[in-house]
This record gives sequence, structure tokens and C-alpha cells, in this order.
Amino acid sequence: MANLTVQPARTVQGSLTVPGDKSISHRALLLGALSQGPTRILHCLASDDVQRSRAAIEALGISVRQEGDGLIVDGRGLQGLKAPQGSLEMGNSGTTTRLLLGILAGCPFEATLIGDASLSTRPMRRVTEPLEKMGAAIRGAQGNDQLPLTIRGGPLRGIRHTLSVPSAQVKSALLLAGCFAQGPTTVVESNPTRDHTERMLTFLGAKIIRKEGEVTVEPGGTLRGKELEVPGDF
Repeated sequence: MANLTVQPARTVQGSLTVPGDKSISHRALLLGALSQGPTRILHCLASDDVQRSRAAIEALGISVRQEGDGLIVDGRGLQGLKAPQGSLEMGNSGTTTRLLLGILAGCPFEATLIGDASLSTRPMRRVTEPLEKMGAAIRGAQGNDQLPLTIRGGPLRGIRHTLSVPSAQVKSALLLAGCFAQGPTTVVESNPTRDHTERMLTFLGAKIIRKEGEVTVEPGGTLRGKELEVPGDF
């Protein structure tokens, strides 16, 4: 084994790039799929969880391709997703699962979400219950609390829902479903959670109203594809 000698240094200089934020990478892909026209995503994290979101939207008929230093998501709008040919594999990604349930709640076809052994034990009822109140039909294991879950979307109605437990994922799922709904959808939270989804929805053209302790998505907004740069996850 070779010896390695490190000499004292007076300064250290250089630069590095921190990997892209996982939560924002998920949302950039999913919201890009729902936007009209291409969305260019820079610095998207290439983790297994994020790849589940990419694979899911591709299975729903959305083209995703590498172009230069970014990903191009060829969005088809809120009504542009197609029924998948098989089950959608979530791996161990709870973010993909919960946010995708919100999107599929507004789509007029049936889709089944499956996951690995670990994900299949994680609770889903906090998101499936309000989605059912909005009008989605969901069936699955343990009273719709665990994967696998089969969801058939359809006409949705906006609701006002108070989160029993603070959760950015549940809030995001309901806001995404609210983009398809008739009437406003309001999520009330006793403690603030990460607001990536509502910020990105606003940037892409959704009608978002934020007040103290609650956020509302109004129907009628059109999402437009834009360039999104994912910040590093410090």
C-alpha cells in the first residue's frame, strides 16, 4: 500500500456543485407533465426516487429527454395524460406515490400503484381519504391505507381540508387534485410545511391564494411550461 503525505495548506480554493433538491426535482417533473408545452429542468437530481417520478410520467404518455445540461419534459396539459399499460412502480418513493395519487384523482382512467416491501407498509389514508371526498374512486390494501392502490379519477369537486398531521406531501397531493376540480380546494395546516408545490404552481400559472395557515387553488388556471432550475439541497 502506498503512503500518502498531506502537507499543510494556507488556503483551500475551488468550487463544487451540490446535488439538486429531491423534493423539488419530483415536483418539477410532475408539474412539467401537467403543463402545456415543454418544461426545461436544470440540475434535476438523478436519484432512484426521482427516477420513479420520471418513469411514472413516461408511463402516462409524457416524453422526457436529456437535452444539453437539462431535462425536457414535453407536457400535455391537465387533460393530456394517458392510461398506463401496466402498474406504476413506485419503488420506495413516498413522494412520488402521494403526489401522483393527487394527479391521477383528476384523470378519467384507472391506474394501479405498487411499491417495494418498505413503501407498502407506509400509511396512505391521510391522502386517499380526502381524495375520495373530492370524487376519486380508490381501492387497496388495509382500507386504502397501503399499497397496492388502484385509483380511478373523474370529475372532482373542491373541498376544504384540515391536515390532521402536518405533511407537505398530503398538502401537495390535494393542491394537484384541486387543479382538476370544480370549485376551489383549500388546505388548512396548523403548522406550516414546505411550500415548494404552491410556489411552483404559481410560477407555472395556477391560481393560488395563500393566507395565514391555509392555501387555496382556484380552478381555471392553465399551467405553462417554463425553465425550472432545481436548487442544491444543502
